[in-house]
Amino acid sequence: MEVIGIICEYNPLHNGHLYHLQKIKEKYPDSLVILVLNGYFLERGEISLISKYDKTRLALMYGVDIVVELPVLFGSQAADIFAYKAIQLLNYLKVERIIFGSESNDSELLKKLADSQLDRNYQEKVKDLLQMGKNYPTALSKALDKDIKSPNDLLGISYWKAIRLINPSIIAETIQRTNDYHDILEDKQIVSAANIRERLKNREDIQKYVPREVVNYLRNVQEDLLFNLLKYKIMTDENLETYLDVDEGIEYRIRKYVEKSCNYQELICNIKTKRYTYNKIRRMLIHILLGIKKSDAKEPISYLRILGFRKTGQEYLKKMRKELEGIRKINYESRTWEYELRAARIYDMLTGSHCYEEDLKNQPIKI
Repeated sequence: MEVIGIICEYNPLHNGHLYHLQKIKEKYPDSLVILVLNGYFLERGEISLISKYDKTRLALMYGVDIVVELPVLFGSQAADIFAYKAIQLLNYLKVERIIFGSESNDSELLKKLADSQLDRNYQEKVKDLLQMGKNYPTALSKALDKDIKSPNDLLGISYWKAIRLINPSIIAETIQRTNDYHDILEDKQIVSAANIRERLKNREDIQKYVPREVVNYLRNVQEDLLFNLLKYKIMTDENLETYLDVDEGIEYRIRKYVEKSCNYQELICNIKTKRYTYNKIRRMLIHILLGIKKSDAKEPISYLRILGFRKTGQEYLKKMRKELEGIRKINYESRTWEYELRAARIYDMLTGSHCYEEDLKNQPIKI
């Protein structure tokens, strides 16, 4: 039996994700699939349109055997940390390979680029480019002398780097991505999550692009409330520079424009500079909202939390009981858990969910 890991946000779960799972099962029919799931606040600074628990239900419904939580402290950070912590969790569960979508569908190329990024000379080049005012994705591509800007390929490089550092025996495989992440106009049956989110903003019917159950789980994120919560936090906190990603004096720009902006999207656009991508600004604002400090950025994984499993997954976890004994129990004293509960409270306020109660119960979903 192949033990395969996948890492997803499902914002929202769509036909492309089903294609991903289908291709895994076609190639490895006897595999056990373990999903590391990002929950409330996501890697690009977005807020999930489906609650963590509903995403777990959907994943199990469509063939995932075990769903593991990627805590918000790690899941809301940039690609390298996001990938490293997710691979670390999968390594605890003894996955033999991870499989992810890729624009290039060239795992060997991504592996070579990951090795290049681990080289000191490369890291110095990136630093120099950042000091010249380039944003991080551009600096990465220029330092590699490769035009790699597609989000899944960039994330794939981060996965390979994490594998090299954690357990080089893990194999990484790619599945050809069938759409462009940035394309919000495509009208095929498989489109990107960004495309679907844009259609939802425009109040369009998305049933063609998602499994039928998804529509019932969608949440409306109250951006006016999000903006007001952020505005209050920014205007009353004298130490914005202590929050993760608030660097190089940008706190002055944030304070300046929070009073001049009328809504959340306008605030992001007003803060935007050539140096800072929209994703970095969104992450920065989420870290301010949640109170995540720079001092928390390298917090170690102190527990592995199972959100749900099918019968096959339950049997596997029983076999792994001894090996997971030291990490299966939640560390209720950890900063990781503190932020998870804080994120749940805020997510509930923004979406009308009841995730905080679910987090406190800590009962895995069983199918």
